[in-house]
Amino acid sequence: MPTAAEPQRATLPITGGREDAKVRLWPLMCATAKGPPGWFHRESGRMAGARALGIRVPRDEWIEFPIVAFLCEHPGFGHFMIDTGFHSSVAVDPKQNLGRLSSLAFKDIKMEPSQAVSHQLRARGIEPGGIKLVLMTHLHVDHASAISEFPAATFLVNRREWDAATEPRGSMRGYVPRQFDHAFDYRLLDFDSRESESFASFGRSLDVFGDGSVRMVSTPGHTLGHVSVVLRLKGREALIAGDAIYTMRTLTDSALPRMMADEHVFRRSLREIQIYAEQTPEALIVPGHDMSAWNALEPVY
Repeated sequence: MPTAAEPQRATLPITGGREDAKVRLWPLMCATAKGPPGWFHRESGRMAGARALGIRVPRDEWIEFPIVAFLCEHPGFGHFMIDTGFHSSVAVDPKQNLGRLSSLAFKDIKMEPSQAVSHQLRARGIEPGGIKLVLMTHLHVDHASAISEFPAATFLVNRREWDAATEPRGSMRGYVPRQFDHAFDYRLLDFDSRESESFASFGRSLDVFGDGSVRMVSTPGHTLGHVSVVLRLKGREALIAGDAIYTMRTLTDSALPRMMADEHVFRRSLREIQIYAEQTPEALIVPGHDMSAWNALEPVY
């Protein structure tokens, strides 16, 4: 098995594809936290940078946002995950898992041990150790926190994301290396490969099962290797946008967040998502950290 230092290239499609396969989707919220409004939607003015960090922003003006992951079921492959949410230890002591720097960035965390994705899976009769596949939108602390709770899984990660997360300055850019520094089966996606193709409005996509039911689409900008996931549900599609759009306001009003790894490509990815929304009006679009949008979701699709 490859180690965290020696990931191999992903070989797609993964066995299990079926013609006209439809995926089931369970949105899972494992915690909430709070952040200043200027972090999610960029403000103007001399104090904008400081306000985005919460300086001189009354705490009652901070925005509550969800920390999430997604359980999916493919009819030929079985259950798989998109991202992992917070590790169960965050409910007890965030610094254990998030590290001192990142635990400072996530204020007012509210999480019960039973909210951890591993507990939510067991409540559905699914053992985390039985999950064989996890699709990572990116490796930031709130998405990769619980990687260790899926020891039998193959993790699909964009090669550019892996490089960004494991380079020496990664810990200053929202990554906590010890969250993914495990001898697990990491497989790297190459969106510049022959397998990559355009899909809908997205310039580059990879078909996970070869049947069109699960596509990982390249949406860099928030991080250099960020991806989103398009699922074919019964009767509609779903776009799990991850942090390519923090909120629906980013989608509808192009309200940019304060921090991006690359603003130019973030704007390009955002435009691809906006065109997708225009061309696929029936699609379910799930932003990364929008509490109102999250509360409007059904328990299962």
